[in-house]
Amino acid sequence: MSFDIDVTGRVGDTDIAVQIAAGDGLTVLFGPSGVGKTSVLNMVAGLLRPTAGRIRVGGETLFDAATGLELAPEARRAGYVFQEPRLFPHLRVRANLTYGAGRGENALGFDETIGFLDIAHLLDRWPRSLSGGEARRIAIGRALLSAPRFLLLDEPLSSLDRARREEIMRAIEHIRDVLKLPILMVTHDAEEADRLATRIVRM
Repeated sequence: MSFDIDVTGRVGDTDIAVQIAAGDGLTVLFGPSGVGKTSVLNMVAGLLRPTAGRIRVGGETLFDAATGLELAPEARRAGYVFQEPRLFPHLRVRANLTYGAGRGENALGFDETIGFLDIAHLLDRWPRSLSGGEARRIAIGRALLSAPRFLLLDEPLSSLDRARREEIMRAIEHIRDVLKLPILMVTHDAEEADRLATRIVRM
């Protein structure tokens, strides 16, 4: 599955223009804070409308300004992991993971997901008791269990210590190499980009 993105937009005082023609694997949007990397993810997810251009993923058109086509966010089937885990504080980890779980094509099994993320021991915990790295793994697991066609990762390694960053990197590599889900990821860290990216788009 490939990302074919050619959009322009404006967020506040920032003009955004990006062209991406990417094949399988993990595509990194790389650059300093404030250049619009997260805004591009939001455009692909359907949370922010570009002013012009088109967005296609795996040959399916999600947005085309010229024809007026604009799929609703839920119809795009993007697994979005935000900068903050955004777990439901009133639900234990197991319920957070299964919230909105998908079925059918690309649906991952619960046991498989918690196995490679190494989170089985966390299932009965409350979100407030999790470390930063644990919460990120739960957020990734919830996204995967929604049966996404592709993943959007926004700074998934930010504010983590080296050991927790290594845990998340291994999980992302598993998704890239074993599950083979297409990934569009935002980072401003050169080490992360060099290790994880199949290709790097500099913004």
